[in-house]
Amino acid sequence: MSASPTSPSQTVIAERYELRRRLAQGGMAEVWLAVDLTLDRKVAVKWLKPTLASDEVVAERFRREAIAAASLSHPNIVAVHDVFEHEGRQAVVMQLVDGKSLRQLLDTQKRLSPELTAHIGACTAAALHHAHQNNFVHRDVKPGNIMITPDGRVLLTDFGIAKALAGGDDLTSDNIMMGTAKYLSPEQVRGKKLDGRADLYSLGLVLYECLAGRVPFLGETDADTALARLQRDPTDLARLRATLPAGLVTVIHQLLARNPSHRPGTGAELVNALEAAGREGPPVVDDTPAERSTVAPFSAGRLRRAPSDVDGRADDRRRASKAASPPAGTPRRRDDDNHTDDDRSVPSRTAGSPAAARRIPGEPERITGTVAVQRAAPPRDTTPPAGTALRGKPAKGMSQGWQPSLTVIGGLLLLAGIVAVVLWMSVRFGADDPTAPTTVVPGGATADNVPGLEPAGEAAPPAGADEASEPVGPTEIAELTAYDPDGDGEENGAEAVRALADGDPTTTWPTVCYSGEYMGGKPGVGLVASLAEPGRQPLSVDVVNGPYQLEFYTSTAEQIPSAFEGWDGRLGDKLASNDGGTVVSARPDAPVRHILVLLIQLGADETCSDANPFRGRLGEIALVS
Repeated sequence: MSASPTSPSQTVIAERYELRRRLAQGGMAEVWLAVDLTLDRKVAVKWLKPTLASDEVVAERFRREAIAAASLSHPNIVAVHDVFEHEGRQAVVMQLVDGKSLRQLLDTQKRLSPELTAHIGACTAAALHHAHQNNFVHRDVKPGNIMITPDGRVLLTDFGIAKALAGGDDLTSDNIMMGTAKYLSPEQVRGKKLDGRADLYSLGLVLYECLAGRVPFLGETDADTALARLQRDPTDLARLRATLPAGLVTVIHQLLARNPSHRPGTGAELVNALEAAGREGPPVVDDTPAERSTVAPFSAGRLRRAPSDVDGRADDRRRASKAASPPAGTPRRRDDDNHTDDDRSVPSRTAGSPAAARRIPGEPERITGTVAVQRAAPPRDTTPPAGTALRGKPAKGMSQGWQPSLTVIGGLLLLAGIVAVVLWMSVRFGADDPTAPTTVVPGGATADNVPGLEPAGEAAPPAGADEASEPVGPTEIAELTAYDPDGDGEENGAEAVRALADGDPTTTWPTVCYSGEYMGGKPGVGLVASLAEPGRQPLSVDVVNGPYQLEFYTSTAEQIPSAFEGWDGRLGDKLASNDGGTVVSARPDAPVRHILVLLIQLGADETCSDANPFRGRLGEIALVS
């Protein structure tokens, strides 16, 4: 049902309920906010429309809804207080829910969190389980029939087409699909016998939309939408949102199994599965095991070396603590009677020493036992004593001296002289009367027959000038195309040409009618203005009805991008208003080939039905010079 508040009314029905204002209306009935004068409390009165009061089948179905709902008492089902007939019209008095429908929530938020989705699903599953235990199949589980209060309570409402599981006539034909096309189970599409698992399938479609922002099956007509679920499986939710808990994705895809035996058997089983999935966190995106670093962080900002580096650190300290080598000629200090510092034997690492207990990971076992080491004799020092005269000349390549080349010096002096003469002449002869460069051409030659020569009176552009930054000349709109990549791809495409500016404000391009002002989770629909030549002119658009939200996007590609991700970027800020009017886009920074006018929010349209009251209209689209 669509919201359509009216002015307050003083109508009193059944001598007890004073109708204050209309809250909503659907195909069969109106819902009013009323006051129970006897108990002094606010209630909701669902009153059959006057045009249907004479239809006995509709009136009986309406009466059975009241009986079905009144027999159910559950915290997650809207309670029924009274049922009566007034002026030949059936009426049901229900609990007034202070909140909004899930449909309204999805129209504004598009997608919900996994935790909230699991909570809504568990509460609705509990309500369905109670209805199934009491021999009723709801048959119309959809976001519009799930109410959510500000404190998080979830209530299921509208048992208007509920059917008894055992016996009884539901007053519908076997060849008629009862329910909303987008949320029908495969059994309902085929006209098969139903049980509670049909409601669970519909709930699966609702939860899928909560997480993905759209239903998994959508066709051009209600029949196409209903038949789509018989022909294919839905797109994997994990591909649409990679951070969803794996358990929640599994449960929802089990609910959407075409074979009822592959779904959860009862609502109680589904409650347990959803509650467990709601406690599960996001999946691990990278399952690569963590590796132990050779340098690990330690407390107070210090670093701790790996065990294999302890020996090396100790050796560094020992080398740093050694005394500097004595100068030449100084007698070497002897540590004992047999060894000098340079002839000190390497201490062996015995099995009991700490150094022997540590071994670098991956290093082969040390060879044990005694190994004779043949020490090489120190190299003989061939440096001649101080003061000894050198014989011969050092090699040219090893010479440490440097003498400047006379050729280099002479060249530098000559270059300096030339520079000095040039500077003197420029100061002497050219400082007072700068002369503009002159181009000499043969007799009879003009700018038209000499390549590269600019016409007289026009200066050539400076070197390095950015031609792309210069303004692009005016262009024109070559074609208008309807744009709906997340729907049927057409969106009244045949009428797109009506939006071109022609001076007649009545010729406009309309969208199709939607049940929600945000098009049921679509990112948007609109028109693409394709330019005859790339241009930088702003685009002017008349938005006929409001409220609206609108954005402009641009593309430099030759073809119109097939998805929203293919556009180069948004042109300016989002535009919004409660009333229609003329809007003008920002000027593109560079020449563009296509400009998209994207409607994100639609306004109410009197030409649409009560079930789908929202539509957008665009007209008088033109380029601004």
